[in-house]
Amino acid sequence: MSVAPIHIGIISAGAWGTALAVIANRAGSHVTLYTPNSNVHDSISARRTNDTYLPGIFIEPKIAVTDDVAKVCACDIVILAIPSQHMRSTCISVSDQIDAGVPLVIATKGIERGSLALMSEVVSVILPKNPIAVLSGPNFAAEAARGLPTATTIACESEQLASQIIYGIGGKYFRPYHTDDVIGTQVGGAVKNVIAIACGIALGCGFGENARAAIITRGLVEMTRLCLFKGGRQETLMGLSGIGDLMLTCSSPTSRNMALGLELGQQQQDTSAILESRQQRLAEGVTTSDSVTELARKIGISMPICSAVRDILYDQRNIDDIIQSLMERPFVSETLQTSF
Repeated sequence: MSVAPIHIGIISAGAWGTALAVIANRAGSHVTLYTPNSNVHDSISARRTNDTYLPGIFIEPKIAVTDDVAKVCACDIVILAIPSQHMRSTCISVSDQIDAGVPLVIATKGIERGSLALMSEVVSVILPKNPIAVLSGPNFAAEAARGLPTATTIACESEQLASQIIYGIGGKYFRPYHTDDVIGTQVGGAVKNVIAIACGIALGCGFGENARAAIITRGLVEMTRLCLFKGGRQETLMGLSGIGDLMLTCSSPTSRNMALGLELGQQQQDTSAILESRQQRLAEGVTTSDSVTELARKIGISMPICSAVRDILYDQRNIDDIIQSLMERPFVSETLQTSF
């Protein structure tokens, strides 16, 4: 007996939201994509491409695009592909339009400034009756949308819900894997963006591949410290949403975070001007560097790489001085309990 396709709604037609619409449609789901951006809406409606955020990818006419968020909220599953710092306001705005019990899939990586909350913590406070899942992994939007082989993590406590989501978006070349570690999955996705900026800075400064390997490895240690403190599991970070995502983001200038770091390392001046030039598609690692550093200080764990990136971005600290201070840290045992 055939199973009826599910209807997936996606809030935000950025690069990843648009890619997920293409992926879900390819998997046989009905898809409605919401955007309040008139230019994006008109581009998709008229030319079936998202020229602003995902140029060159054909968006099939079966994918509905709307500027009415109520149409998305009426779907069987709603994917939230919103920048992390807008997650709270978006959830508040749809809280009276989405029925209790509609599963919400968080496809956003970050830690909220101020509250220092993970995205699932933000969403569950505002929409406590809606089941929550997290989608996170080594996923460049353009590659996944083009149908290139891609794997990702679906994190949720319910195996039944995970199966429903996997059925709705999974396919021959887009391979979701289930875990019940919602916390660890999110910590990996958030912190890796900050580590990628650090890798870009190091390469931009000409420090070479040894330095990048060291930053990735010690960045994983910082990620693990936070994961364990928050109640996640170390083995989760050995998977797609941890080391998989970390390796991808730290290894290619296609990553917005690494590209930002490269520019900072090469120019080593006027950080504010560089950030201003990237406002339309600002790397998530910028705000996460601030929130994760504050969180680490608050709970008393050592995250020196994240702190260094934050000081460069927000305090305009000299890159050479920051690197010198990292190099002068005491020699320690290579364990999770010690400092860098």
